[in-house]
Amino acid sequence: MTRSSTEQRRETLLADHPTWRPRTLDQALREAGRRYGDRPLVLTDDRALSYAEAAEWAGKLADGLAAAGVRPGDRVGVVMANYLEFVPVKFAIAAAGAVAIPFNYLYRRDELAYVLAQSRCAMLITMTGFAGLDYLAMLDEIAPGWSAGPTEALPELRKVALLSTDGRTRDGVPDIASLTRLGAANPGAASAAAHRPDDVGDILYTSGTTGSPKGVMVTHDAVLRTGYASALTRAFEDGRRILFSLPCYHMFGYVEGLLAALFVGGAIVPQTAFDPARYFAGIARHRATDILCVPTMTVALLEHPARTEHDLSSVFGILSGAAPAPRWLWERVRSDLGIDEITTGYGMTEAGGAMTLSRPEDTLDLHSGTVGAVKMAGAAGLPEAGGALCEYKTIDPVTGADLPPGTEGELCSRGPNTMLGFWEKPEESAAALRGEWLRSGDLGRVRSDGYLQITGRSKELYKSGGELVMPKEVEELLCAHPGVSQAFAIGVPDDRWGEVGCAWVVPEPGSNVTVAELLELCKSKLARFKVPKHVLFLTAEELPTTPTGKVQKFALVKRATQRLSG
Repeated sequence: MTRSSTEQRRETLLADHPTWRPRTLDQALREAGRRYGDRPLVLTDDRALSYAEAAEWAGKLADGLAAAGVRPGDRVGVVMANYLEFVPVKFAIAAAGAVAIPFNYLYRRDELAYVLAQSRCAMLITMTGFAGLDYLAMLDEIAPGWSAGPTEALPELRKVALLSTDGRTRDGVPDIASLTRLGAANPGAASAAAHRPDDVGDILYTSGTTGSPKGVMVTHDAVLRTGYASALTRAFEDGRRILFSLPCYHMFGYVEGLLAALFVGGAIVPQTAFDPARYFAGIARHRATDILCVPTMTVALLEHPARTEHDLSSVFGILSGAAPAPRWLWERVRSDLGIDEITTGYGMTEAGGAMTLSRPEDTLDLHSGTVGAVKMAGAAGLPEAGGALCEYKTIDPVTGADLPPGTEGELCSRGPNTMLGFWEKPEESAAALRGEWLRSGDLGRVRSDGYLQITGRSKELYKSGGELVMPKEVEELLCAHPGVSQAFAIGVPDDRWGEVGCAWVVPEPGSNVTVAELLELCKSKLARFKVPKHVLFLTAEELPTTPTGKVQKFALVKRATQRLSG
């Protein structure tokens, strides 16, 4: 079948949504179920779930949740990898009028204990185990007696339900199948759930790179607008099939995969973990037309020998975002994978996921030199911004004053995709939201053509001798030096200067790079105030990271302070 042009596909999507009608997530699924019926919504190697089946299952499960005591406004935590069941569970929570909190399923005990307590979950739906993690054992340690109801540690957690991923059960604790049967026996139990499109539909926790995770409150309508904008910007064809292993507790898999597919009757091909060979096998088996990646995954795909063992002729689209990618990577994606519709992007949980995307028809220079332009959103966007999903400006990261167009500064955005705030953290909410505008914490500029460039993190800026230092500049210089694998520049307390620079360096294996040569390099290339006062070494395994692999700079600051004062 001949593929239509991106312009034709966008025209079809715009004509399909001449006006924007706000809906709740469960309304969106029910409408898609009526429209697309027998089409597959979820495809796995073992099972398939059609739109009609997903809508029916979610409805029964919502009734089961209500019959089990879930009330409108309750928060329901979900610890679940990309299993087929995630989809009906996610929409069932919405249909019950509750708020879904998809937790990072790689959390260890203390991390899980923190988010369960901070979110004040009324119910938790969890896997029994995954990737060597035992969630039943974690719950036993966090809240002894949890299977019988509320505990001293988690007084608001009234109910837990299980998805048995390893054959285990727990006496007295229902599973998803029994909740579904409960709903079938209590039809209409959730029908009185009062919820609106502008209600909070999800609380998604940030990764905690600058402190404890914060729960981002986003509405039903906000994530649906963002999903539609993704389909429009990337010019989805009818029935697009999106393969990904990026977790749906993150906006990437959730919005760019699941929600975007709804608008074209598409299917998702979710995988529970990233493996290049499984990606290739999944593309061939399910005739996927699109894949979601981050650049490190894209490199792994290009380097894996299984690439030549599968029929990849169906796939023509890729979204590889969350980090910059060089031009050579995009060139190889085209030449080696045969993918000609390339997209990168930039976003944050606080703004409902990706706000900018490069267009499939863009040049490779735009894909590698920018993070795209604000998503096209048509009727779902800002009328005053020509239908763009949101708009950007830059401000002085210290004073908060607006900067002239095109000037580098802290990026701020406003639009219908913006969060309502952080769950039960009013001070942090007030610091992030200034009226309509959301402070990103990222440094960058908006070019005259509307494309954005990211240059650093304002939250990581530190002062040395009274001057602001951008860590990225120091880090890039150090990483370019032979023998240096990774570098992280931070500010640490200093009795004389208040704060001075410190660089944590991960040497390459076998390297004999020294502190003296790295300091000499900095002195020869950087202004005096940018030269770190301290250089410390550690191994890659010693880096403090979040469960998703992001380095926690606040932990590096604490570690450096302890070492330097010891």
